[in-house]
Amino acid sequence: MLTVGIDIGGTKIAGGVVDPGGVIIEKTRVDTPKDPDLLAEAVSDMVRHFAAHREIGAVGVAAAGFIDRDRATVIHAPNIAWQNEPLRAKLESRIGMPVTIENDANAAGWAEYRFGAGRGYRDIVMLTMGTGVGGAVIVNGELYRGGHGVAGELGHMRFIRNGLPCGCGQRGCLEQYASGRALQREANSIADEGGIGRALAELRTEKGTIPGPAISRLVLANDPGAREALGRVATALGEACGGFQAVLDPELFVIGGGVAQLGEDLLTPMRTAYRTSLPGYGKRPVAEFAIAALVNDAGIIGVADLAAGSV
Repeated sequence: MLTVGIDIGGTKIAGGVVDPGGVIIEKTRVDTPKDPDLLAEAVSDMVRHFAAHREIGAVGVAAAGFIDRDRATVIHAPNIAWQNEPLRAKLESRIGMPVTIENDANAAGWAEYRFGAGRGYRDIVMLTMGTGVGGAVIVNGELYRGGHGVAGELGHMRFIRNGLPCGCGQRGCLEQYASGRALQREANSIADEGGIGRALAELRTEKGTIPGPAISRLVLANDPGAREALGRVATALGEACGGFQAVLDPELFVIGGGVAQLGEDLLTPMRTAYRTSLPGYGKRPVAEFAIAALVNDAGIIGVADLAAGSV
C-alpha cells in the first residue's frame, strides 16, 4: 500500500508518496499558509495531487507541536496558529481517507528506527539539533507518547537551574545549550573574546551573527574557535544523554538536525561527556551513538509509515 507523508514546517510543507519499504517515490513542496484553514486546504490539495495518478491508502501529517493522545488534535503549535485544532477531522472531511497526525520529531525518530540508523534496534532515542532540540523515544519497538500524547520533548528538560530563557516559557532548557542556535551563540561569544575566535569574528554578518553553515565549514577546516564552540554544545548534549540513559536505557542515540552533518566531530565530544555523566559508567551496558541517515526526508517517511500502520 502506498501512503502519503506530509511534513508541515513553519515556512514550507513537504510531502511525498512513500512505499512500504520507506522509499519516497514522488515528492513536492509548497509554502506554508499562515491561516489554519488555508493550511488545511494546501495539505488537502497536495494529497489530491498525489491521489490523482496513484492509489493512496492513508495519509500521515507531521507538525511541530503537542498532539493529543488520540493523534487527532493539535493542542498547541509553536510556529502555526493552532490551538486545540481538530486537524485530523478537518483533513479527513476534505480528502476522504484515513489521516494520522504526529509530532514531527516523533515522525523523524520513527523513520530512523524503521528504515535508518536505528534499524535493527528495539530501544532508541533520537535527538535533533536544529533551531531547538527535538526528541523521540522508541521503547521495545513502539513509539512512546506518554499519558497525554506529548512525551518526548527532550529538548525541554531543565538542564540548568535558572538558566537561559527558553521559548517554551521556562528557563534553562536543554535546547538553549545544545541546539544549532546554541552553537551560533557560543561561536559569537568566542568571536568576542578574540584569540582563537578571530576566524569566527571575520564571518559575522551585518546582522551581527555568524551563520550556522559557516561555523560548520570552520569546524571541518579544524579552526580552533569553531571546534571549541562545537565542543561546548556537544558536551551539553552528551551530558544530557547520560541522564536520558539513566531513565530510558536506550541501546542507541540517533543524532539528527543540521548540526549532525558534522558527524564524528560532533559525536566524539558527545561520547566523552556521556561517559563522564552516566551513573555507574564502567559497571553497566552503554548506548551506541549514530548520525541520522534519512536527513530531511525523515518526517515524510516516518509519518507515512505510521499512517500505514494505523489502517
